[in-house]
Amino acid sequence: MKNIQFQLASTHENRPFLADATFVNDGKPKPLVVFNHGFKGYKDWGPFHLIAQEFARNGFVFIKMNFSFNGTTLEQPAQFADLDAFGNNNFAKELDDTKVLLDALFKNQLPIEPSNLDLNKLYLIGHSRGGASIILKANEDARVKKIVTWAGVNNLEIWHTPEELEMWKKLGTIYIQNSRTNQQMPLHYQIVENYQKNKDRLEVPKAIRNLKIPMLAIHGTEDETVSVEGIKQFKVWNETIQTKIIDGANHTFGATEPWSENFIPDDFKEVIDLSIGFLKA
Repeated sequence: MKNIQFQLASTHENRPFLADATFVNDGKPKPLVVFNHGFKGYKDWGPFHLIAQEFARNGFVFIKMNFSFNGTTLEQPAQFADLDAFGNNNFAKELDDTKVLLDALFKNQLPIEPSNLDLNKLYLIGHSRGGASIILKANEDARVKKIVTWAGVNNLEIWHTPEELEMWKKLGTIYIQNSRTNQQMPLHYQIVENYQKNKDRLEVPKAIRNLKIPMLAIHGTEDETVSVEGIKQFKVWNETIQTKIIDGANHTFGATEPWSENFIPDDFKEVIDLSIGFLKA
């Protein structure tokens, strides 16, 4: 099994970001999965490396990426070392970062032998807010053939009350506590302005209704961050979407950061098995 890390550059401020690919280097064409992490996430969070290996063992090329403005740096790819970048992240930047990666794949600009890639089988998986990101990307990029959301967000227009928004605009920045690192994570008001400016592109419900490719949405009943009720709305918007609710599973399906074990938690293993079965079907 091979793992290759490589660097790309965002179309926004030419900011560099990291991605890596895990696969069996046998020269045989394989379907590929591009994974989008969620809010306060990064590509090396928890057991994501083990999950990449599991997909590789099942015949996929698994690529996971750090969004360019997720707060990590090239030197510290698993730490929020650049909080100003975090505060300047927005949904459009994340979509554009994914496009940079997909374009590089299709132009053979990544350090992966082309013989290992079946570009006709390009799939996206996203966790939490990354789930919303892949839905939007699939809606605007015909190269994507299937998508899977893990505890996915079904609407990015989850702002505060008009009064809270007005206060946020006045302050310019609000802060959220990272309970794991104890950091105060800034959110600059630009994320609201960017959403309003690009609303047509960033409306998840509209993208779901327009979706013409197969989608599987997986959620846990005990998700403490994104309500399991959201997955039911997917079916209302598009009856072709497949859904699976895992009884007792939380937002990260039993995973934590850091993850020092050499196994994948049971709930997440079920998520992986469901995802692989769906993508291979």
